Amino acid sequence: MLSSLLAPFRPRPPEGKASRTAAPVAFLAQGRARWTPRDYASLAREGFARNAIAYRAVRLVAEAAASVPFLLVEGGRDVDRHPMLDLLAKPNPRLRLADLVEAVCGHMLVAGNAYLEAVSLEGAPRELHVLRPDRVKVVPGADGWPEAFDYTLEGRTLRIPQNGPGIGGEGVSPILHLSFFNPLDDHYGFPPLEAAAQALDLHNAAGAWNKALIDNAARPSGALIYGGTGTLTDDQFERLKGELEASFQGASNAGRLLLEGGLDWKPLGLSPKDMDFEAARSGAAREIALALGVPPMLLGIPGDATYSNYAEANRALWRLTVIPLVRRIADALCGWLAPAYGADLALVPDLDQVEALSLERSALWARVSAADFITEDEKRAAVGYGVRD
Repeated sequence: MLSSLLAPFRPRPPEGKASRTAAPVAFLAQGRARWTPRDYASLAREGFARNAIAYRAVRLVAEAAASVPFLLVEGGRDVDRHPMLDLLAKPNPRLRLADLVEAVCGHMLVAGNAYLEAVSLEGAPRELHVLRPDRVKVVPGADGWPEAFDYTLEGRTLRIPQNGPGIGGEGVSPILHLSFFNPLDDHYGFPPLEAAAQALDLHNAAGAWNKALIDNAARPSGALIYGGTGTLTDDQFERLKGELEASFQGASNAGRLLLEGGLDWKPLGLSPKDMDFEAARSGAAREIALALGVPPMLLGIPGDATYSNYAEANRALWRLTVIPLVRRIADALCGWLAPAYGADLALVPDLDQVEALSLERSALWARVSAADFITEDEKRAAVGYGVRD
């Protein structure tokens, strides 16, 4: 009774901005880890470790992204010396900036997610570490946003809160989560390799079929028909089966087939030519390359003439895949780390150092230089340089 009488006089909590749809999302999995709905280990094994096309495509994108240097801009001017640059140059004793970017790109392409942990001291980040996506789970809070991340290793789980004393508002949040757009999940990104799952299965199965064919004396499956009178006894059948496996299987026995009287070999099934085997395998390889954003020409896939030459395909890789990914990572890193330094900072990739874009850069400089209706400072701004001091 007393509490109801005093209710009108209690101070109201301060109003805060929040999404109207956050409550249902939070109710779905409040206070507990949301397990990723895909098998990261299977994608990593079947797509990266056992498929040459996917492996090379992931490495090609990740290594290209890692080769791009970053520029730090403060107040519209390039900064050569800054604590953030020192941190990024050597994130931890084991990694350099190129290693960190390569790992982040690889995790995003394989898992759709990448996680970075910041180790801070007195509110300032001192080290950055890359976490394996399959070990990190999102813990949504009451507002639907992640309030913590669970890191699990060998049955032990460590919960890392995102907010609290000395975390977030006064420094850097412990975990940075980068993810691709996922129309079916509120927290986890969609892995590009999963979009190519059927093509991966087809390509891997084709390789396994080729290997089995070689192991089987490079002959298609067939039946050994006994044309004599009566039937083989169990002992005769087992002896004949053992002799076939020992004498006619394997690369060393390729082309050898010696049959006793009354036996005849009848091949079964369709030949590789009838199945259009190579065309299906090449089509699967192109689908894998397409899902990862790599022109098939750069992977040596035959029969692809989308681009007129190798240089054009290489520029397409950079413009359509590598540069958007690098800019996404740079923006995420700056938005994550900049609050610790209390400055108006921007981290941008230095595309002038990309050799694959040299022709485009030369053409841009030529057009800008020939424009006599703009000032020198406007020309510098048009090609990405700041105003001269």
